[in-house]
Amino acid sequence: MFFERPDAGETAVLVHMDFQDEKEREDPGELLELVRSAGAVPATLLTGSRKRPDSRTFVGSGKLEELREALGVHGAELVIFNHGLSPSQQRNLERELKCRVIDRTGLILDIFAQRARTHEGKLQVELAQLEYMSTRLVRGWTHLERQKGGIGLRGPGETQLETDRRLLRGRIKAIHKRLDKVRTQRDQNRRSRARAEIPSVSLVGYTNAGKSTLFNALTESKVYAADQLFATLDPTLRRLEIEDVGPVVMADTVGFIRHLPHKLVEAFQATLQEAAEASLLVHVIDAADPDRELNVEQVETVLDEIGALEVPTLKVMNKIDLLDSAPRIERDGEGRPEVVWLSAREGRGLELLEQALSECLADDVIDFALTLEPEQGRLRAGLHELGAVREERFAEDGQTHLQVRLPRRDFLQLMARVGERAEDYLPASLSEREAWEETP
Repeated sequence: MFFERPDAGETAVLVHMDFQDEKEREDPGELLELVRSAGAVPATLLTGSRKRPDSRTFVGSGKLEELREALGVHGAELVIFNHGLSPSQQRNLERELKCRVIDRTGLILDIFAQRARTHEGKLQVELAQLEYMSTRLVRGWTHLERQKGGIGLRGPGETQLETDRRLLRGRIKAIHKRLDKVRTQRDQNRRSRARAEIPSVSLVGYTNAGKSTLFNALTESKVYAADQLFATLDPTLRRLEIEDVGPVVMADTVGFIRHLPHKLVEAFQATLQEAAEASLLVHVIDAADPDRELNVEQVETVLDEIGALEVPTLKVMNKIDLLDSAPRIERDGEGRPEVVWLSAREGRGLELLEQALSECLADDVIDFALTLEPEQGRLRAGLHELGAVREERFAEDGQTHLQVRLPRRDFLQLMARVGERAEDYLPASLSEREAWEETP
């Protein structure tokens, strides 16, 4: 007979194993951050190395005995593995250790459950939790054991286990339907922004890289930001004015992490779609993290999984205050911004980021000379209202010579508003600076 699962305790014994396969390796330091983010108190960290996990209990008999001793010494009620455990491994460990055992995925799900604030975020977390739980029902609790048969006891009906499975399937189906509605609404919002030709910028990056701090600094928002993993879970959208571009929609998305559970990626598909369909991704990187290259690889893996790897990306090296480095822009061979070095916390280099965003998003900015007749005052006023007039000269015959620079879409909208044909004013070639200089 299996023990009854107790309420979750806060004091935990942590387990980290090193394996030969690089793909299976995790970071013990990251485990400590995850545990603290979940609100647990790490009592001790047991480490070891194996060629491969034990199929029955993940660790060997010696490490299992070491775990029993650590639980007794520290009075801990919880064991947390820095690895994914199969349902059978988790059940066997709980039977051997007589305490609750959770794996890395279960720990991350618990943190997500604490962080979710919006209706959509709570639905997404619940979906991931239920799908995770559905594989771990078999004999995990004593009340789920199959009913014993016998004379006079056989008959129609379902076991408690089958009832729980059916209820889980029904709840999962209901959440999928509600998330489909959310996804439809998000799609409609994105289509509306596309019709209005408003660019969207999504902040992505490894968790705790400083995305929310940067988001707050740029948009003057008050999104919760803290030095902990997954401080921000629910996506936040804000409007931001960029020179030469106009309004853009900036999205602060959930942070990524090494080996982010696939079920979480699936559950947060509606949220992550903001990144997949963005005009530009701003990949925020902790410049002071010694593992930053590995973190970049993990973020790119998730971006590839959601179909966002091909979206144009601007990298931001954040936290240069920890490196005693100066803000700067690094450019590629064609002079386009590639990397911006800044400190979001101190506000250093933010103007460089805005400049880089302007250059990345303003691919369709037009810069040309324009000559207006005296009766075209409405068009002239509209150009001034848009802040598009760079230089202005008045001729003796009453004509006004303008040098204007603005997004093409703004110019087209203005021309439609004043009843003019844009093609009558746009030159065949937009390199009109020389002609402007020669204008008397």
